Amino acid sequence: MEAAFAQLLVEYCLEAQEGETILVETEVPALPLLPHLKRAFLKRGAYPVFRIGYPAEGRDFLLYGGAWLERIPEVERALYEKADKFLRILSAENPLEGASLDPGLSLRHQRAWRPLAELRLKKRWALTLYPTVGYAVGAGMGTEEFREYLKGALFLDREDPVGAWRALSRFQEALIGRLSQGRELRLLAPGTDLRLSVAGRRWINSDGRRNMPSGEVFTGPLEDSAEGEVRFNLPAFVGGRRVEGVYLRFQGGEVVEARAEVGKEYLLAALATDEGARRLGEIGIGTNFGLTRPTGLILLDEKMGGTVHLALGRSYPETGGKNESALHWDLVLSLAEGALLLDGKPLVEEGRFVGLPEPYPLA
Repeated sequence: MEAAFAQLLVEYCLEAQEGETILVETEVPALPLLPHLKRAFLKRGAYPVFRIGYPAEGRDFLLYGGAWLERIPEVERALYEKADKFLRILSAENPLEGASLDPGLSLRHQRAWRPLAELRLKKRWALTLYPTVGYAVGAGMGTEEFREYLKGALFLDREDPVGAWRALSRFQEALIGRLSQGRELRLLAPGTDLRLSVAGRRWINSDGRRNMPSGEVFTGPLEDSAEGEVRFNLPAFVGGRRVEGVYLRFQGGEVVEARAEVGKEYLLAALATDEGARRLGEIGIGTNFGLTRPTGLILLDEKMGGTVHLALGRSYPETGGKNESALHWDLVLSLAEGALLLDGKPLVEEGRFVGLPEPYPLA
């Protein structure tokens, strides 16, 4: 799997070119992938720079970083300024490593180091995930079972993975064609009835170039348009802890009521990050039916076919979204018992697209 995975990342996601410097950020559990990445980058004439963190290094930084939590070292800034492209590989040994920490620490650090995130977003970047024991346990799977699950999500079980991603891209273009003609989206599910406007906003085809695995189309809703309530029915690991059962009520586009069955402290701290954290920066629609069950990993679950995710905080400017925030937190809603309406007509119903062909061969 590792050799094919590396080739997909280097050639399809990043399209590494001669003379480019690629900053690769990951942790020790992803070591088996790195030799394959090194070879693939060098064969294309690109130069990879690896930054490999030890397990729980992020937790140590939050606990002992002191003034550095809100001060960007010049060497960090230089790395981000000089790199041509970025690859981040999520590979936590324990996704709950920060469960006992004050959630305000990570959010404060995120807010202060936002300029680095902005530097990365202005260049070519890709985000992926390596199958660790911790992720497998969190997903309720055996280690090998989770590896196979991720392999299917990446389309590495297909004879032609790149061809499968291109087929999904074509389906998403057709979906965008339909969405672009609409003005209002309405989410309906148990505990959920939310309306928001996407009039005049641009939909983006996320076909694996930035997130791998991917499989979504997304845009930035009008900042003052969200009205109603939503109960997110999929749990997530975020900020080193588990959060689930999040309920939000919106009025005039702003969160006016918030609670969570697990992780309420983190939810409230996230909403207090800054002024933009209480508004939506994104709505995305998942199209990847290679993802068949929730794992608690946002990168995977938000791409599941038949789901919708809403992000609190920062908009992606390319969508026309204007919301600014140091926060960008995706929360996922399965529509297996719900629907997404476009101008009053069903677009997704009980987890399947209405009036559109399957996005790609499922077998």
